[in-house]
Parts: sequence; structure tokens; C-alpha cells
Amino acid sequence: MTRVDFYLLPVAEPHGKLSFACRLAEKAFRDGRQVHVHASDAGEAAAIDALLWSFRDTAFVPHRRIDASGTEPAPVLIGWGEELSGHHDVLINLTQEVPPLFGRFDRVAEIVLDDPTLRAASRERWRFYKERGYPLAHHDLQHLRGGAPDDV
Repeated sequence: MTRVDFYLLPVAEPHGKLSFACRLAEKAFRDGRQVHVHASDAGEAAAIDALLWSFRDTAFVPHRRIDASGTEPAPVLIGWGEELSGHHDVLINLTQEVPPLFGRFDRVAEIVLDDPTLRAASRERWRFYKERGYPLAHHDLQHLRGGAPDDV
């Protein structure tokens, strides 16, 4: 059954969410997992795509957008809307809604910014998963600066 982890970040700006998503993707990639990053729209997909190239000088996370030309395999794929990859390991959700077909993934990472409106939306997603019996974990990362948790 899919495990769902909620990561509460100590920042409110969208760039913080994207930076943390990059660190999660890097950690999962280093652990040999395949990742699907589920963006809100094409603009957010382009932003995470660009950031994955530059978020850390020592990191290389092979990735591509699903809508990009070519079909070369990549351990990290980026999509939005109904576009989902063939990956089934880790889904990083950047949206404020439960992603389509989330249940086919082993893990779902929900990233929550420190903003009252966004927290309310995350509580709705938590309730959705809980009512359906999915195992949930909450990670309050108020103390975390620059790293990724060990349990991705």
C-alpha cells in the first residue's frame, strides 16, 4: 500500500517548495528509486526542471519533462495534470490536490509550505488519505536547513 509522507517546511515562498522537492528527488535518485514530480502546471514543471540542473553544485539528478521531445529514460520525470510517467516508486506532489493515480506509487511526498491557506489544503489531502486507510507520516522540518530527510 502507498505510504504518504507530509513534509512541513519552515518557509512560505514557492521557491522553498521547489528547492526541497529537488533535495527529495536527489535523495530518492541516490537510493536507486525512480521519481515522478507532479507539478501544478507547465510553468512549475519548467521551474523545477531548471532548478534540478542548478540547485546544488555537487548534485546531478538525471531528469526530463514528460512533454519534452524524445523518450530517453530518466530516473526523475516531471509532469503535470493527467501526465504521469511509468515510474511507480516515488511521487513528489507539488500541487494542492491529491494527484491522479497516486495509489500506484510506493511512496507519495506531500510538501507543505508554512502558509495558513496551503496548510488548510494539506489538511484536506491528509484527511483524504487517512479516510482511505493509507499509512501517513508527518515530518515537521522547522529545524531543517538545506538537507533532505533520511527516510525518503
